[in-house]
Amino acid sequence: MNYTAHSQEVGIASYYSDNLKGYKMANGERYDPEDLTCAHLTYPLGTILKVARKDNPDRSIMVIVVDRGPYIKGRAIDLSKRAARELGMIDHGLAEVIIAVVKRPNTIATTMISSKYLAEGN
Repeated sequence: MNYTAHSQEVGIASYYSDNLKGYKMANGERYDPEDLTCAHLTYPLGTILKVARKDNPDRSIMVIVVDRGPYIKGRAIDLSKRAARELGMIDHGLAEVIIAVVKRPNTIATTMISSKYLAEGN
């Protein structure tokens, strides 16, 4: 896939604990570690982001913003466990990443895009 980024930032990514499985996210869905989802403090819910490792930009994933956070100083994004695994950051727990906006939601309907949609490779 080839996407044009609308904006981007560099920051530290972490990922959700397994203990949060089933907890309700800000968009109303339940957290599933196998979905390609994330939390971000400022991007609107439903925004699709491309997240790439800064040390290996070819290693990247697409996630949808479904929650708010992270609330730990110095962190830019919290990823689902699957997203973290695909970025190769499970062992270290943190990774410096480049976050690029691929698609911003433009209607209420787009904020309801299911994280399952991305997880299925759409």
